[in-house]
Amino acid sequence: MQVAQNINEAGQFFSFEFFPPKDKSTWPVFMERAARLAALKPLFASVTYGAGGTSHDNSLEICSLLKKDMGIDILAHLTCVGASEQSIDEFVSRLGQAGVSDILALGGDGVKDGNGEVQSRFFHASDLVEYVDDKFSEVGIAVAGYPGGHPESPSIAADIEIHNSKLSKGADFTMTQLFFDNRLYFDYVDRLGELGSSAPVIPGVLPIQSLSSLRRIMSLCGAGIPGDLYCGVEKAFEKGGDEAVMAFGFEFARKQIADLLDKGAPGVHIYSLNRAAMCERLVTDLKSDGYFN
Repeated sequence: MQVAQNINEAGQFFSFEFFPPKDKSTWPVFMERAARLAALKPLFASVTYGAGGTSHDNSLEICSLLKKDMGIDILAHLTCVGASEQSIDEFVSRLGQAGVSDILALGGDGVKDGNGEVQSRFFHASDLVEYVDDKFSEVGIAVAGYPGGHPESPSIAADIEIHNSKLSKGADFTMTQLFFDNRLYFDYVDRLGELGSSAPVIPGVLPIQSLSSLRRIMSLCGAGIPGDLYCGVEKAFEKGGDEAVMAFGFEFARKQIADLLDKGAPGVHIYSLNRAAMCERLVTDLKSDGYFN
């Protein structure tokens, strides 16, 4: 559990998320960008995992390359979708062979037969946490948190209760979904604390790099965005296209990250979208302002 251990021992830190490109012909470009971000010395990088068997092998290979060739500690995503004890055992074992000892346990819809019966015993992230913690005690486990509330939860309070149960079943820390209002994050941390949880909560930050990517990501993850922020992005696009959006997004992300760190967040997890330029500039400028040192 290298990542989990390092988070507990680190000062202010940053980390990145990558997703494995499906087309292997694009891997050289991806690896070049990843190398640029690795040179910034992130505490770790997370690597997403395709649901339903779409890119598991790609994810494993990318995890191995980032770990062995670039020396980055890895947090590998693992979902419940289509999972069986055998597939989980194999994936976690192969991660271990690649030197990766931490996972982000994610939920899913289970696998159903023609009669609608759930065939997989892994339906919620808590099922995955409990199984991996019991069978692979050496593996560090993170779980996803939703400062704005999970889209399927009846209330934020109910979501916090569910999340706290995931932590109690063996998870070591929380990685949050993206958000744009820092008050949501600190309220989330306070609510977990009131339930007795002291596990680190790492805020996830998405630097806005284009209007189209923002719209696509928001539709996929179900996170909310303040109306004035979205209007600001649209106005920037009208004035100068995606170049202006990127400049606007950079300034917002820089202020958001600085505010999170100033108010006590242990670090930030930056959703890179497999792009390097803005992330490089963000970390470099924040370091020059005295953060991450």
